[in-house]
Parts: sequence; C-alpha cells; structure tokens
Amino acid sequence: MAITSISLIMKTVYCIGEALIDFVGEKQGSDLSKAREFTRKAGGAPANVACAIARLGGSSSFIGSVGDDPFGKYLLDTLQACGVDIRYAQQSDIFTTLAFVSLAEDGERDFIFSRGADRELTYDPEVKKLFGGNIIHFGAATALMGGPLEEAYHQYLSDASEAGAFICFDPNFRQDLWNNKEQEFIQKCQPFLNKAHLCKFSLEEARILSGREDLQAACEALHKDGPRLITITLGSEGTCLSGPHGRKTIPSIKITPVDTTGAGDAFIGCLLYQLAGLRDPDQLFEKDSPLVEMIAQANRAGAITATNYGAIESLPDQEQLRTFV
Repeated sequence: MAITSISLIMKTVYCIGEALIDFVGEKQGSDLSKAREFTRKAGGAPANVACAIARLGGSSSFIGSVGDDPFGKYLLDTLQACGVDIRYAQQSDIFTTLAFVSLAEDGERDFIFSRGADRELTYDPEVKKLFGGNIIHFGAATALMGGPLEEAYHQYLSDASEAGAFICFDPNFRQDLWNNKEQEFIQKCQPFLNKAHLCKFSLEEARILSGREDLQAACEALHKDGPRLITITLGSEGTCLSGPHGRKTIPSIKITPVDTTGAGDAFIGCLLYQLAGLRDPDQLFEKDSPLVEMIAQANRAGAITATNYGAIESLPDQEQLRTFV
C-alpha cells in the first residue's frame, strides 16, 4: 500500500523536547550493570520524531537544547543530515544529556539517564509566529522534570493552542525518571492532555494516566476532558485507535525485534508526516477518516526501526517503507 499522499502545502511539524546521546550496549542482556561495551547513538524522543518525518520527505523542525560540546555538535549534525531544521535548537554550557542503554537479544532494554543540557532550553518568543497552521509535537520524556525546559514547554503549549495549531502529545514515560513519583507525572501531563488533539501512548502510559487497567475503560477516561484522538501502541498486538467514532485495533507487522528503542518515535513520526499533508485536519474526526490506513503505515515504520540498532539511523525512508516485507 502506498503511503497517504502529501499535498503541495505540507505543514511543518515542530518537535519540542530533548535530544541526547544513547550509549547502547548491544546483545549484553537487559541488565545494564552487566554491560561492558557501548556504542554512541543519536537519540531523544522529539529528535527521533523530527528525523522520522524528515527521512520520509516531510518538513520538521527541532526545538531543544544540547551541550556546546562534541556530543551536542554530533546531535545537531545528525539532525541536519536527516533534513531537520535546527535553526531553533539551542546550545548550552552544560554537558549534553546522556542515556546508557543495555539491550537483550529480544530487543528489551534497561537504561538510565545522565541529564544535562536538555533542561536548559529557554523560551524563544520568535517561535510563536511559526505555529499557526502547523503541527506541534510535544515529546515529554524529560520536559516535565523542572528547569527552563519545563517553563518553555508550557509556554509553547499555550502558544500552540492560541495559534490554532494541531497539537500532538507523547508523554514518553520513563520509570527510571519518575520512580515513586507517578502522581506528579500524571498531574504534570494533564494540561497537555487537555489541549492535545492527538495523543500517542504506550499501554503502560495509558494505564498510568487513566488509572484504569482495562483498555476500553482507559480510553474512555483519557477522552474525558482530553484528546479526541488516541493511539495506544500494543507491541506485537498492534495499535489501538480510539476516537469520536469508536475504537479499533490495527494489526502490527510481524518481526523479530533487535532494538525497540525509537520504534514508538518512528510510529508517531510517520503518522505526523501523513497528517501534515492533509489539507483539512478536521477530516481526522469524521467517520470516513483515513486514520486506519495511516496507522497501518505508521506500524510499518515502527517495525522497520525495531529491526536494526539505534533509533535515528534505523528510521525508514520512503523506499524502505514501500518495499519492507
């Protein structure tokens, strides 16, 4: 199936949040304490999403902070090489944020963060004028953990809402970052749930934020005073789409996963790439919405990414998406 066609008036997707370096211990088990060797990979959920869109030929811009150091330069060079607009990225005297990841043979992982420059993003009032008619994606792995980034994050949410932009939110819950602080995480996500048009959740995130174990009950709770459109990635079981006209699970692509890091970012990046080409985003809420077909393609993008090591370098382009079996 060909990917949903993109119009000549393609919108830009502004991805706000962190870029970081993943040091990946491949095939050394999912216990990080036992990993011995690590390979440097560019990462960070919003940066991954921006690259996923650009790799498919879309227009994306990254708004975040990296260190004014070799790792920060590597991240910005990687984003630019993918075709991402980095004019609004900032560099800080603080070291670039790092994540250490250990991967088992089945792609499962264990990781810890060493947080640095991502928290130093400061609000840029010039960015507000760019939001009208475009898509703003908030990836929140570290963005709700204090510092200038959290302040800027909320201001950009207000700007996006005021500009009438299409707002997408991915909470990117990380247990290592929010251990014993789940209620704080829920509270801080609420303003974004309230203003988002589309939210992308993992099953764990949907259960945490809804307070419900059952999938249908979780969707109903999340829709209340929240987004009209919800996607919940379910791994090998597919992706649940919930919206004004009911709930449906779109099957996943059968693969043998190598590294699941970035698969969810590839999914939402591919979906946003397609949404950016719609002349009228309101058609997403209609009964004959093209979302089911779009999500099927986004599932393919996520599957392709999980068959290789490293998030950004595993993201598919159009040819890979078309020919993947």
